Amino acid sequence: MGDVSEELRKFLAPEYIYGLGARFKAGQYAQNFQSQKALVVSDPGVISAGWAADVLSSLEDENLPYEVFSELSSNPKSREVMNGADIYESAECDVIIAVGGGSVIDCAKGIGIVASNGGNVLDYEGVDMIDLPSPPLICIPTTAGTAADVSQFAIINNEIRKSKIAIISKVVVPDISLIDPETTLTMDLYLTACTGMDALTHAIEAFVSNASSPMTDLHALQAIRLISSNLENTILHPQNIEYRNNMMLGCLQSGLAFSNASLGAVHAMAHSLGGYLDLPHGECNSLLLDHVMRFNFTTSEDRFIQIGEQLNIPMKGLSSKQKSQAILTRIEQLKKSVGINWTLEKKGLHRTDIPTLSEFAIRDACIVTNPRDANQRDIEVIYEEAL
Repeated sequence: MGDVSEELRKFLAPEYIYGLGARFKAGQYAQNFQSQKALVVSDPGVISAGWAADVLSSLEDENLPYEVFSELSSNPKSREVMNGADIYESAECDVIIAVGGGSVIDCAKGIGIVASNGGNVLDYEGVDMIDLPSPPLICIPTTAGTAADVSQFAIINNEIRKSKIAIISKVVVPDISLIDPETTLTMDLYLTACTGMDALTHAIEAFVSNASSPMTDLHALQAIRLISSNLENTILHPQNIEYRNNMMLGCLQSGLAFSNASLGAVHAMAHSLGGYLDLPHGECNSLLLDHVMRFNFTTSEDRFIQIGEQLNIPMKGLSSKQKSQAILTRIEQLKKSVGINWTLEKKGLHRTDIPTLSEFAIRDACIVTNPRDANQRDIEVIYEEAL
């Protein structure tokens, strides 16, 4: 008999509704929470695309009053979260509805934390630092990348320290996610590329994480297959709903994986980099992914070979070094083919910035589950290689 001594694991996921038109269920689910007034969190881009209007229409159909908060930017700032929490309280809301990408959803999560627990959102950095449950949270994601709508992560930018913090808690798992692939049709090509690479990074890091499990492995491998085989086609045919649907499915699978297996050095370093230079999160992951994979390969060779198989790389008869190079080449080719051709230096990073970035990265919660132990000098070298 095989080894069945797998340790006990807890798997967290919200209720989610998947399919075209799911966004129109927002009003119904807000009523299910017996809400008296909703705070709808969105951003100007999502509002101009019309997706927020669909959600507001569903609230009006249920005769449910609402307040809209949309004064937030990419990489949600702590002050924006606090402003949103003030509006939630002053408008006497009792449910939060997030319509947007990861920045919007993370901001909504932060608003909920502060609404229930008080203080500043930055007080809750780390793992399981939140005492009281947040108000009901309904998410309608409009990108196929962050999977914030199914995760127990919230990433907030500490604009004073110029670094992102990770808040990890079952409290920030949304109550319901309404996942509608149609909402991704209005993403521009570069956002499509960056969010797609973000989802791929989630899946790869979850699969090699030292907290992975058979349950998360299933989701991670399926996500890698779906994303790697559909991202380029989505860029070529952005209005093709089948490709968009496959990307949204891949994003969902990656979220179910990383929310429960956590991540690794790519995200620890991307949080530091994105907060420091205020860069898009998916772009940061893309610029670092292959460099961190190279660092981790010898520690998790069997796992990376399985990743290579999902990337559809023929590796029979190859040496260990050749397999590693084939996998890294495919990642490099994928990100370049979708238009991510930058180096860190071209994005404004200077070699003198690296010690500061590395200091923040080594303290990030995601570094704990990287498969290979990394000290600050290791992180500095990876940043240097990505310059």
